[in-house]
Amino acid sequence: MDPQRLRALIEAVVAGRATVEETTRALSELPFRELEFAHVDTHRHLRTGFPEVVLGEGKTPAQIAAILNVLREGRHGGGTQVPIFATRVSAEAAPAVTAAVPGARYLPVPRVVVVGETPAPDLGRGLIAVISAGTSDVPVAEEAALTAELAGNRVARIYDVGVAGLHRLIAHRETIAAAEILIVVAGMEGALPSVVAGLYALPVIAVPTSVGYGASFGGIAALLGMLNSCAAGVVVVNIDNGFGAGRMASMLNRNRAPAT
Repeated sequence: MDPQRLRALIEAVVAGRATVEETTRALSELPFRELEFAHVDTHRHLRTGFPEVVLGEGKTPAQIAAILNVLREGRHGGGTQVPIFATRVSAEAAPAVTAAVPGARYLPVPRVVVVGETPAPDLGRGLIAVISAGTSDVPVAEEAALTAELAGNRVARIYDVGVAGLHRLIAHRETIAAAEILIVVAGMEGALPSVVAGLYALPVIAVPTSVGYGASFGGIAALLGMLNSCAAGVVVVNIDNGFGAGRMASMLNRNRAPAT
């Protein structure tokens, strides 16, 4: 249920195109839809301007598909075609999910199943630049970039520009300086967000990844390095949480309140 569909339901009653009983039935599933294994939050778009996102990790393909289909149904009936998606969907699970959800497609790099087209990038007031330290960090960076794009933002991708060769980062200085918000994704020692925040007067959302050798402790070393950044203007999300970074950047970049 999105704001446009809610408005359409109300207008249909006022215009006499629908009965009060029909509208009551439509609104009865507004807060959530109860499945055997989940309470699907169909109200989230109305509250936050962004639909519920399914975490695929730990769910069966059938469970992922069932939740996506409930959310997909809520996109119809007079509302805008807001894209919905599931994160952390394995390549093994993806075929069964996409076969069971009409209009679904799988993006293997960020491991995301998307239903619906990417919206026009007209909800953000500026550019969100997503920067990764290494190529191994790209899956998490792509999760962040895709999340921001599906929320209606312009996104620039700048990958494999870590501290082992800072000249690669400097080569993109004009694009970075023109951005509104930076998402910086790094594993290993997690130094890149501090470097970027020290070079540009822009807010930096740092994303530690689990990329690295033994003493990186699955991303804990990068997480601690980012939390202890000596550069001002760095905030940190959890390890491998590209979705969280993309969503936060979208909220900070929003140029107007969600449509009502």
